[in-house]
Amino acid sequence: MAIIVDVDVMLARRKMAVGTLAERVGITPANLAVLKNGRAKAVRFTTLDAICRVLECQPGDVLRWEPDEPGEPGEPEPAAT
Repeated sequence: MAIIVDVDVMLARRKMAVGTLAERVGITPANLAVLKNGRAKAVRFTTLDAICRVLECQPGDVLRWEPDEPGEPGEPEPAAT
């Protein structure tokens, strides 16, 4: 997966428990776990806004993009030169 979720990093920096973040954001701990573990297919902007508000951070502090490894399913083949 190319989008990496770094909620754990921000939780550690803020010395906050997962349950506390879930409660303050207004989502279930199970849904927060899905997001944190990279299994979420989408995140609502309202949820991202709440996470950033509670953690006092920017969206880029909790989400980052990394290219897929070559050869992973869905990865285009390199162009011939």
